[in-house]
Amino acid sequence: MIDEETARDQVVSTADRLFYAHGVQAVGMDAVRTEAGVSLKRIYALFPSKDDLVLAVLRHRTEQWDTGVARALAAARTPRDRMLAVFDFLAEWFREDDFRGCAFINFFGELAGGSSRVAEAVREQKTSFQRHVADMVREAGGPGYLAPQLVLLAEGAQTTAAITGDPATAANARAAAETLIGAAFSPASGF
Repeated sequence: MIDEETARDQVVSTADRLFYAHGVQAVGMDAVRTEAGVSLKRIYALFPSKDDLVLAVLRHRTEQWDTGVARALAAARTPRDRMLAVFDFLAEWFREDDFRGCAFINFFGELAGGSSRVAEAVREQKTSFQRHVADMVREAGGPGYLAPQLVLLAEGAQTTAAITGDPATAANARAAAETLIGAAFSPASGF
């Protein structure tokens, strides 16, 4: 028998893949059990409800997002490059074969009306990203209004790329971000 941590990881990664590809409501716990190779009894011992499993998947997605953004930021050389790095991460992600948009947005659209816990988890992740971008803008010496503009570009790019299937959306969003950053730091901006 596999240990608890391995079983948990198998169930979360399987549920993540299935929920992301097909939607949470379309995937039953039996499908998760079959794909993960973990008994239904054990799954419910690890995750007492499907909501608990969804929340674990969202935590897993948060770790993936944070790791991907951190990797892109590590390659950035200047404060300006750091503000643009998220769009480089998006460009990489949008080219993945299984890209279906932002899991947080997808899950929110599917479940938020029926699960305040899922809605709160999604809001926490989005708020964390907003704070992260605001910190980068502040560290670069930029105006406060720039951060929400960059966040909207990144969030909109995810939705647009998912709907259109066009990975070039990230490059378009990056170009728009470059324009916003240039305007925010220009002498005419007064900042």
